[in-house]
Amino acid sequence: MSAQTETTTKDAPLHLETATFEGKNKVLGFWLFLGAETVLFACLFGTYLALRHQTLPGQPTGKELFDLNLVALATAFLLTSSLTSVLAMHYMNQQRKGLMQLWLGITVLLGLAFLVLEIYEFVHYVHEGHTFMSSAFGSSFYALVGTHGAHVTFGIVWISTLMLQAARRGITKETAPKLFVSSLYWHFIDVVWVFIFTLVYLLGKVG
Repeated sequence: MSAQTETTTKDAPLHLETATFEGKNKVLGFWLFLGAETVLFACLFGTYLALRHQTLPGQPTGKELFDLNLVALATAFLLTSSLTSVLAMHYMNQQRKGLMQLWLGITVLLGLAFLVLEIYEFVHYVHEGHTFMSSAFGSSFYALVGTHGAHVTFGIVWISTLMLQAARRGITKETAPKLFVSSLYWHFIDVVWVFIFTLVYLLGKVG
């Protein structure tokens, strides 16, 4: 019985991100930070919903601009990256650094693919006359979606930096909390995008 228990304990995930008091504090502090970020995006969403119909005569509306096929592809990239981030954390807790780095790398690549599509989308909109200064709709749209894009960019840089750190130091009780909170951050920006996809793009196509 004791040998079976020992084997089960050995095979179970270690949860290194909360193995130390410092690690627990980092995770707790980051949840509080995400609470503040939620307030920020709530304000941006509220502003957008209040101004989304405020366009000047002759300016394109969301119904005319938004390409749901393109946005759906970008959404697929970002939501898939959330799954690959989960897999990376799974292998982190199994001390399998190679597989963790692989899935983190795929997460970064999917994030980059999302950004490329978003930049393409913005360039297209600018050519159609939908700019930050063209109308209140334009200002609120770019403030919301652009802020999210900036968060995605930061997340990519952050995860890439932690991958380099993990390559040098390995998976330890010091590096694991950093990797874990970066995963939380990535899930957060994915959740925010679900709301953007629904309230900006789907609602915008309805009119």
